[in-house]
Amino acid sequence: MLDRQLALLEAEPPSGLRWLVPALVAAAAASGALLFASVGEPVFAGLFLAGVVAMLVAAFVLDKRNGKAEAAAIPVPVPDYALASAALNLARDPAALTDAEGRLLGTNSAYRGRFGDSPPKTLPGSAKAKEILEQLGAQAWRDGKAGSEVPLKGGRSPVAVERVGSGNDLLMWRIARKQPDLLATLVKRISGVEGELFAHSGVLASAVDDDGRVLAANSAFVERLGGSRAEVVGRHLGEIAELRENAIRLLVEGESAPPMRLVHVPVDTGKAEGAGLMLLIDTVEPSQPDSSNMLALLDLLPLGLALVDRDGRFLTMNKAFKVAGGISDGHPPVYPGDLVTKEDKGIVADAVRRNARGPAMSGDLPIRLNAQPAEPVALTVAGLRGLGDAAVLLLLKDNSEEAKLKRQVAQATKMQAVGQLAGGVAHDFNNILTAIIGHCDLMLMRHSPGDSDYDDIQQIKSNSNRAAGLTRQLLAFSRQQTLRPQTLQLPDVVSEVSHLLKRLLGETVQLVVKHGRDLFPVRADPGQLEQVIVNLAVNARDAMAAGGGGTLTIQTYSVKANQVAELGSDILPTADYAALSIADTGTGIPANVLGKVFEPFFTTKEVGKGTGLGLSTVYGIVKQSGGYIFADSKVGEGTRFTIYLPAHQVEVKAGRSRAAKPQENELWGTGTVLLVEDEPMVRTVAERALARHGYKVLTANNGEEALEALARAEKVDLLISDVVMPLMDGPTMVREARKEYPGLPILFMSGYAEEQLRKSIDIDNVAFLPKPFSVQELAEAVRAALADEADK
Repeated sequence: MLDRQLALLEAEPPSGLRWLVPALVAAAAASGALLFASVGEPVFAGLFLAGVVAMLVAAFVLDKRNGKAEAAAIPVPVPDYALASAALNLARDPAALTDAEGRLLGTNSAYRGRFGDSPPKTLPGSAKAKEILEQLGAQAWRDGKAGSEVPLKGGRSPVAVERVGSGNDLLMWRIARKQPDLLATLVKRISGVEGELFAHSGVLASAVDDDGRVLAANSAFVERLGGSRAEVVGRHLGEIAELRENAIRLLVEGESAPPMRLVHVPVDTGKAEGAGLMLLIDTVEPSQPDSSNMLALLDLLPLGLALVDRDGRFLTMNKAFKVAGGISDGHPPVYPGDLVTKEDKGIVADAVRRNARGPAMSGDLPIRLNAQPAEPVALTVAGLRGLGDAAVLLLLKDNSEEAKLKRQVAQATKMQAVGQLAGGVAHDFNNILTAIIGHCDLMLMRHSPGDSDYDDIQQIKSNSNRAAGLTRQLLAFSRQQTLRPQTLQLPDVVSEVSHLLKRLLGETVQLVVKHGRDLFPVRADPGQLEQVIVNLAVNARDAMAAGGGGTLTIQTYSVKANQVAELGSDILPTADYAALSIADTGTGIPANVLGKVFEPFFTTKEVGKGTGLGLSTVYGIVKQSGGYIFADSKVGEGTRFTIYLPAHQVEVKAGRSRAAKPQENELWGTGTVLLVEDEPMVRTVAERALARHGYKVLTANNGEEALEALARAEKVDLLISDVVMPLMDGPTMVREARKEYPGLPILFMSGYAEEQLRKSIDIDNVAFLPKPFSVQELAEAVRAALADEADK
């Protein structure tokens, strides 16, 4: 609305006839009057005047067509920022309008009442406040909007800045009001006018902390104790009064003094006791306060309070209760159940009835209000006695933040549990695939291309390799896949996969690739990064398919540490990053779905068209690579995924160059190998593969058998062991073996990820072979382990 008003203020003035139209209208009116006076017939005068007006309208239309040529000669009027300031007064929070340099152009009354005439960039606060305000202004001028909490005078306040105006050349500043400290507000009011209102009604009012010490007291409280306010404040209630259930007696008045009624209203509605308001009411008739006065005084408190009679009807409710419950003054509810959803009506009615009829007690109920059914709130129901018609006290508390935290913890727990399940399934599946792929390799050694069974065996091996890819996806989701990181540049990875992307996207989707300058190198697995790009691109293609196509933009750029600090993200640490952005022009993702896109098995696609593992795999790869991924989307405009990978400092190390991949005839060897594997099918295929390559193979089912075989053998050149085994696992067995044979080479094989295993295996000079593996990969790993031992 403010943008439209500013646009009207700064609009280009009409041209040509602006000064002439009023003069001609006045002349026409005068001529009409003269004609009427001369002729005496109003009809002729009216026709004359109508004709003149019609000519003026025609002239004005013709003038509008030529207005652009004359507009440059007419000066643009200065915008009326007083009107903008009046529009700002529609906002309850402090708001101000400035130019790009931060000069103040207009404010509302809430702003002037809190900050006076200080420009937003110079608001009083801590030393950090001015720096943050400068950054917010610069970011809003660059990005269109910005926001952050600023340590202003009186506490941290959320500040939002937005670029506005018809020329987009102004800045709108909004400073949210700081949530009050309820206990501090209570102390201030008990010490002020509100406390004296209680005193005039004969009510002894005080504010106490969690330990029961008096923080503030009204004059009636101080006078009954016979001291000064300074002597009362700071004393413990146990030093002042004697408590008996809900009755209390002041110690200074002696044993014969009649007891007083105690009403305790805690500041924290989640507790039945603690810091809050303490009211002492005489039970004798002359001093008994009028219930109407009590209700009026409760309206002054910042807590959401309401009183209910014995029939379950509302007697009164204060302003805070109406705001929290979304109650309008024109349609007040009759029963507490009218505030909540249909499912919670019975629970609320039952709690009010129990507290109204039975013994005085209190308790919290999680409910959902009609005003905001999506977020649960806490309703405290407490029984009252001795307050006239009031039988039940209701306290309303907004616990949406608490519920949000609970959902986040539950989500994190669910992701961890599913990740552990995925890792276990992948481990068992890798054992099966190892046996299938190994037997295929052994059969291919006995068949040559052209044999009748050769193609069938190759097809079995090909499908097994596809299944191995699925297990890698499961491990990637659970962040347990084996990565082969290397130093690389993001543009090189994008170039490698761009040809594949063009075929995947089809003719209806245009691929646009942009690379920034001076990109930081990163350390990551190029194959896994390619999988990330392909998964995001396929999802983008599907999102744009409904609209007949679109544009997929892949962009790489560097983000320096100072730019990260300006982003103000609580998740992204301040450091140098290489960023990869993948944006589409598809249908977008709704806000209620955007937070779930990285969950496993969550998909919005039709049955059979998506597994829900694509984005969860992307998330797992990025997180295991030490990076961060963010999703931003607007319905109808498209979606952008941004990946931040930490910049890698390249270190030049001297060392031998990597040898070329050995040929099959170079993998033959000699020596004794002890193979330890609890899975018979894996043990069998590995034993046959090693025997065919010239090794003497000793086998064992578990760690105990392996130690016995090691003691019986004359010499063992290499120990190959599974990691996870029953009775005695691989690492434990190796530690025992190294006590007798400290230089024994070790080759671990496992269906779990190498990175995860190395964190739990504190053994030096060991090699690792991930499952599933082929016969050639096993032979290469054995040859490499023996070669490393020979070089030492």
